[in-house]
Amino acid sequence: MTTNAYLSFLAIGVALVLIDGQIIYRSGRRYLENSYGDPAAGASMTRLVTVLFHLATLGVLALISTIDMGESDLPGVVGRIGVLLLILALAHAITLGVLARIRGEQEVEAVVQRGPRPRVEPEQQGPTVTPVPGQDGHYPAASPSLENRSPYSAP
Repeated sequence: MTTNAYLSFLAIGVALVLIDGQIIYRSGRRYLENSYGDPAAGASMTRLVTVLFHLATLGVLALISTIDMGESDLPGVVGRIGVLLLILALAHAITLGVLARIRGEQEVEAVVQRGPRPRVEPEQQGPTVTPVPGQDGHYPAASPSLENRSPYSAP
């Protein structure tokens, strides 16, 4: 592979990694800000995960660039980009899993800190449906009996 093909592969690879990293950072920041009470804490966690993503994928990019994938320039570059895209997709999925796990842990922690919610007894809530004319009781049924045909029967 010539120097131009090698440099073009590295330029395309670095651009793909940086674009995907920015997508993860921006989406992840909003995702974690909703679960943290402090938006700065969510942004900080997202930044740490994104830096790890960048370091890992740029390292893989460097390793892929050293693998011999053919004699001619174009098939070699295209093959390397294909391998890079597959690895980038895998790294993206792993990063999303990490962000989801962080958010899940934050939500569990928030529930534990908040404590159990007080239970509301059904008697305190009142009827859940409006009583149908002709029905008695605190918890009326959804409709009256069909044998009586009232109050829905025609006169």
